[in-house]
Amino acid sequence: EITSLLSLCGGQFSGEQEIRVNSPFWILNIPSEDMARGLMKRTVCAKSVFELWGHGRSAGELYESLKNYPIDKMLPYLHSDSTYKIHIHTFNKTLTQAQKIKKIDALEFLPFKGKVNLKNPEHIFWILEDYGMNPNNVPEEPFHLYFGRWVHGQRELIESYSVKKRHFIGNTSMDACLSFIMANHGRVKPNDVVYDPFVGTGGLLISSAHFGAYVCGTDIDYNTIHGLGKASRKNQKWRGPDENIRANLRQYGLEKYYLDALVADSSRPVWRKGMLFDAIITDPPYGIREATRRTGSPKETVKSVERSTENHIFVSSNYHLSDIFFDLLKFAAEYLVMGGRLVYWLPIYRPEYTEEIIPRHPCLKLISNCEQMLSSHTSRRLITMEKVKEFKDQDENSYLLDGQYMPYRGHNSFREKYFSGVTKRIAKEEKDNQK
Repeated sequence: EITSLLSLCGGQFSGEQEIRVNSPFWILNIPSEDMARGLMKRTVCAKSVFELWGHGRSAGELYESLKNYPIDKMLPYLHSDSTYKIHIHTFNKTLTQAQKIKKIDALEFLPFKGKVNLKNPEHIFWILEDYGMNPNNVPEEPFHLYFGRWVHGQRELIESYSVKKRHFIGNTSMDACLSFIMANHGRVKPNDVVYDPFVGTGGLLISSAHFGAYVCGTDIDYNTIHGLGKASRKNQKWRGPDENIRANLRQYGLEKYYLDALVADSSRPVWRKGMLFDAIITDPPYGIREATRRTGSPKETVKSVERSTENHIFVSSNYHLSDIFFDLLKFAAEYLVMGGRLVYWLPIYRPEYTEEIIPRHPCLKLISNCEQMLSSHTSRRLITMEKVKEFKDQDENSYLLDGQYMPYRGHNSFREKYFSGVTKRIAKEEKDNQK
């Protein structure tokens, strides 16, 4: 998420890769304080951003680094009319109050002229200490120390958009935190057009609209799009007259960004040819809580005939997981603008997972692949891809020639594997064999 936002605002990671990988504290190169504040207003993964004044692998190195920091950059925050306080944060270790005071007193060489105000200071300075990631092996001295001026931090975004308070929800409404992470992976910005082909109750549209993008979506479920049928909320039997996607965006003052949601099958062409969308952000059905289906005809193998409360009838047939994802990639390759991003969740069975099974397309470049655990033997990967090549007719079915197409077909049985408890059975067999 941070990498995507940095590429959007023009910043980058520092060259110190070792710190970035093995520490919760990351050093970033951001052109201005305004950009740093803008990044913090969007991110849900970072807690705070600081202007770094000094850094070292020991207290001595930190103090030497602080002495070399330009005095003219310090003075605006240390003058006699200002108030300040110094806060200490240690990762993976707890310090006593006496130890904290000792570390603060050691900074007396800094030219602080203002008054200490612990309740409402103008400027807050932090000492950050990193004691590693292993709680069972905490060192006496920290691996890294940092000192800087606190610039911005926010965690209210997730709470204010909580699904618990949302007007219209479904069985699989996306968690607010994850929906904002997905919008950030998609580098959604004002005036973009963002599309969700499995829109459901529109949870992913809300996060994109919050960032100023115009949003639209499709879903095969007539009842969900029209807000009809049984409610998903506890102690509520039927959906109310105003439970729909538009009402969700209206709840957050985002209705002006709502284009429309259509009842449509994502596997069938409904859009005119051309590059229409700046980002496609979606969570396809896995067949766990929502069925994987597409429209069919009476001549095809019929799975079921469904009738909505509006006497709307359609025939649906099986829609394998592998086909869902390859159709999605093909659609993104054709309808994304150049540089546009596809962000989606890919369910996987962990004992069989390798990176080779991630669906690919010659027009799309894999940007990131992050895991969220679902159970001991299943998880889902947040896949981010970027369009790097214009779509040609010969690219339409190019994945069929790719060796990666066949390995992913194994995930068509994801639902059975999700409920199977295979891992437990294997562990029991191994235990019995050891006896």
